Amino acid sequence: MSNITIVAAEEIIAAAVKNGQALGKAFSVAVVDAGGFPVSIRRSDGARPLTPDIARAKAYTAAVMQRPGNMLKKWQESQPVFFSQLSQLPGAAMPIMATDGSLTIKKDGEILGGLGISGGTAEEDQKVAEETLAALGYELEFPAWGVAGKPAGRD
Repeated sequence: MSNITIVAAEEIIAAAVKNGQALGKAFSVAVVDAGGFPVSIRRSDGARPLTPDIARAKAYTAAVMQRPGNMLKKWQESQPVFFSQLSQLPGAAMPIMATDGSLTIKKDGEILGGLGISGGTAEEDQKVAEETLAALGYELEFPAWGVAGKPAGRD
């Protein structure tokens, strides 16, 4: 398993802050490695005080669940008890947040970590996260999983 480097994390954060500034927003941006451990976190001037913690939880979710947060929404809605218990596990470092602005960092099919952005609306957080990773050549496509229904290919 590879992890995101500090150089790559700082590149992502700088690009995300710049994209946020273009929207006139003060964001906090967090990048964690594939295990959910912090690599770099930045709170832009003017970003609200809780945004770094929210960004870190979003990044953690994307890394340890190995899917962007918004892909987890239906799964969370269908199994709320399961999701509430995830954050209570002894090894859980952060809450699991199935929300926008939470993207898995993936390149060449390998998960390297997670990106979390907080400070705008849910749509703005998601837009900045997607535009940032896409511009830097990271993959944004993930197969669906964890949703109610029969597994693919089964009758």
